[in-house]
Amino acid sequence: MPELIRDHAIVQDSYLPRVTSLTGVDPWEDIIVSPDLLLAERDSLTQRPGKLGVWLETSDDPEVIAKDLVHLDLVVVHFPVFTDGRGHSTARLLREHYHYQGEIRAMGDVFKETLHYLARCGFNAFALRPGESPESALSGLDVFSEAYQTSVEHRFPLFRRRLVGATDTGKPS
Repeated sequence: MPELIRDHAIVQDSYLPRVTSLTGVDPWEDIIVSPDLLLAERDSLTQRPGKLGVWLETSDDPEVIAKDLVHLDLVVVHFPVFTDGRGHSTARLLREHYHYQGEIRAMGDVFKETLHYLARCGFNAFALRPGESPESALSGLDVFSEAYQTSVEHRFPLFRRRLVGATDTGKPS
């Protein structure tokens, strides 16, 4: 099984790679499907005992899976190139607009120097590009001790958080 980073730890990936058909797939296996397959096979997919994930490209609108988020254990956002920032917006929408609490995994052109920024947008799992060491990449999550801007992690900018006695909500404690 391939390794990935999830919640600041190196873990084994239990999911089968993207499946295009349910034919021959053990119902107990954890699978990742496309939004089209999810739509076409919603009933059988949401009834199976194995974990269910969906694969989004950066060009996919997360709204297409919004009503199924309650059934999803994982949303994979595939970055064909690291310069395609649309996936950052996808993760932020999933966390802040749709209130998705499950795993959001960045996959594709993902490497140590991008992890901090991906995490600030809501990603909590990272499947690194080939040749990247998960052990080395882990330090990319803690490269900065503080950030000025708001994020999924901090709803208010640093200057508001630094107010004497302020909490992350910006209200005095």
